[in-house]
Amino acid sequence: MTLTATAALLLTACGGGGDDSSDDIKGADKGASSPTASAPGSASTDVDRPDVSLPKDLDLVFDFEKPSDQDSAAALADAANYIRALNHGITEQDPGDPAFQFYSSGQAAQYAHSQIKEYVDGGWTLTGEDRYYQAEISPGDESEKVKTVSVTFCEDQSKVYGKEVKSEKVHRTKESLASFQKFTILMTSVKGNPVWRAQQVTVEGKAEACRG
Repeated sequence: MTLTATAALLLTACGGGGDDSSDDIKGADKGASSPTASAPGSASTDVDRPDVSLPKDLDLVFDFEKPSDQDSAAALADAANYIRALNHGITEQDPGDPAFQFYSSGQAAQYAHSQIKEYVDGGWTLTGEDRYYQAEISPGDESEKVKTVSVTFCEDQSKVYGKEVKSEKVHRTKESLASFQKFTILMTSVKGNPVWRAQQVTVEGKAEACRG
């Protein structure tokens, strides 16, 4: 997913869109969902979760060790689902896709929406293998109603490429420092709800710590 001269590909810049975006995402702050089978790796199967399946030519690999703490494990699983949902929106070419709206709110939802829209507007999708690894979990503040967990992990996007939707032409790029990124995602959960949702996301490009 490295930038090419003609397409801005997924999650290549630090930060992303903020809450002041003019785009109105229906249901982004309400957990809109479509009742489908539970997503692979979901922390719970007792709620209807949106479809986050991907085409056969796009493989997302999450090389994570499951934390022993229940909340940390659930937050990490749904952080992965947020990434799946973002990619689902890209491959479905739908900036209003319900999947990312289910797994995010606030700045993280605006960010996912802007990334998907950028692909759609440019006529691009993704193909290849995208790997995520070196996950670290930091439990955060907890109020009477809401729990928070900070999830950090690396991405190696050296084997995932941009593909033109119309022509299906794949634009292959060579591995470089730009292939490696580091995510920090603030996950939140309302007590009593098994779903964890991304609230804020920051992406560090050219992450030297993720290389090698």
